[in-house]
Amino acid sequence: MQGDAVRILRHQKVPDTGSFEVRFADGRPSRYFYWDDLPGRRLRSDILNSAEAEARAKELARTEREKLPR
Repeated sequence: MQGDAVRILRHQKVPDTGSFEVRFADGRPSRYFYWDDLPGRRLRSDILNSAEAEARAKELARTEREKLPR
């Protein structure tokens, strides 16, 4: 079950923008990493590019999986 306990989902409705959702099977709220690959369209300073957002989502998922009992 450890592999399904933390999942990463990519959301993209508009080209070149979207989010990576880190979803937890234990009912905790998901964490989102928003991205936009067009710098001129980024309205907030916390918006990343897709590579940075994916890396942060993977890092969080890996950290959370390591906390799970084996």
